[in-house]
Amino acid sequence: MTTTTTVTRNQPLPSYLQFLFGGLSGICATLIIQPFDLLKTRLQLSGEGGRPADHRGFSSAVVTIVRREGFFGLYQGLSAALLRQVTYTTTRLGVFGVVKEQLSTHSGGSPAFHLKVIAGLTAGACGALVGTPADVVLVRMTADGRLPIEQRRGYKHVFDALIRVVREEGVITLWRGCVPTVGRAMALNAAQLASYDQAKEVIIDTELLKDGIAAHISASTISGLIASLVSLPFDVAKTRLQNMETSKGPPYKGMLDCIWKTTRYEGLFSLWKGFIPYFLRLGPQTIFTFIFLEQFKAAYFNYMQMPPKNYRI
Repeated sequence: MTTTTTVTRNQPLPSYLQFLFGGLSGICATLIIQPFDLLKTRLQLSGEGGRPADHRGFSSAVVTIVRREGFFGLYQGLSAALLRQVTYTTTRLGVFGVVKEQLSTHSGGSPAFHLKVIAGLTAGACGALVGTPADVVLVRMTADGRLPIEQRRGYKHVFDALIRVVREEGVITLWRGCVPTVGRAMALNAAQLASYDQAKEVIIDTELLKDGIAAHISASTISGLIASLVSLPFDVAKTRLQNMETSKGPPYKGMLDCIWKTTRYEGLFSLWKGFIPYFLRLGPQTIFTFIFLEQFKAAYFNYMQMPPKNYRI
């Protein structure tokens, strides 16, 4: 049996680095998984309002998009996706790290799972409020290619989108779908962050794996699956609310109305429409984000020549 010794340090990871490493981790992960986010959005909007479905499934969507828009059509909205990481992921991972650190200080060790869930809920709400404008333009930019040419918004990049939305529809539009966005983010982060932290703790404490990349991949895979199942219905509602055309009257009054109409006209399981690309997007996003985050933290502690709190050596 491997013997482990726990070494604690006097200083926690500085709060500003919780935010900086969170944002950098999200950016690195997004550069890898952006096509899956675009596919998820296209599939969620397919068949909306009783119209014929644009795509029969995941592979059909890939073939159609590449044929119509070229390979780089899969990267539409990348600038908005990166801005979303700078705002949303920086905030959520930073807040979670700071709140968990405070809970650890008060409890004298790793906080209980229900406290991690509370930290995840808090982090998700804060991140969503900050990140909703980038999320709105990301949905629109990734959805644009599915429309006829004359109906496309044709945003040149994320900043062009932000300026045009404010000028043409008003600044409040940047927070359209804020309620389902916050609801989704709270559900996702409570499931994702708390389950990752708990799974990693169990894996290492029971010595299934040593604290390293293998343990991080295992924990983040579990986290990604749980988070996908919990948060996808909120994501479907968020996507439809943010993309809806309001010139002829909004088709949905809010999140609950959107969920009700989607279920009524398309069936209950339509709330999990696009699950495969959603999980293929959220799973790798979760895995890569946490791997990068752990590596950034390890590099910092190595540079400072001190072990992280509860780091096993």
